[in-house]
Amino acid sequence: MGRYTEASCKRCRREGHKLFLKGDRCHMAKCPIDQGAPPPGQHGQRRSKMSDYGTQLREKQKLRRMYGLQEAQFRNLFERALKARGITGEKLLQMLELRLDNLVYRFGFAPSRKAARQFVTHGHIEVNGRKVDIPSAICKEGDVIRVRDRAQSRQYAGQWMENAESRGISPWLILNKVNFEGTVAKVPTREELAPTINEQLVVELYSK
Repeated sequence: MGRYTEASCKRCRREGHKLFLKGDRCHMAKCPIDQGAPPPGQHGQRRSKMSDYGTQLREKQKLRRMYGLQEAQFRNLFERALKARGITGEKLLQMLELRLDNLVYRFGFAPSRKAARQFVTHGHIEVNGRKVDIPSAICKEGDVIRVRDRAQSRQYAGQWMENAESRGISPWLILNKVNFEGTVAKVPTREELAPTINEQLVVELYSK
């Protein structure tokens, strides 16, 4: 599988939006987006009118990079959302949010989605009492995500939970800090998801 090895902040600068790829650094004043840094590259400061296709592509790239998915993974998830009952764009956002790696990040067990993915892969997480090491697993309402009762696992998670809680836990999630576990209280509504994303543009792009 391909892996991005360049500076993560370049991706945020390219999209002109915080993608929260570097954990706590994204909340600091030195974040390039907060400092008004231009897109990367020799012609980054040029402002040119973007076509409809370009606008749709940028929105798709922003969403895909935010959740750290490869193109094939993202396209497969879109196909699942397309077949699901309901509004395709909203279903896509819900599936992205309910991925296990994203939930581990949301609960504050890891500082970023990339770190959360590695934390899951290395076997530090249980779902409903069973070890799960598949970051792309889609959780559902009522699932309990728990850091395994091992010193190494809980020491790592413990150092990040305070920061996550201070920024606020999503209203559709319940965090139990004492037991190092979080519960998916309900499937999030569109109003509770990614306010800066226009998912309809992504649907239009893949519908061409």
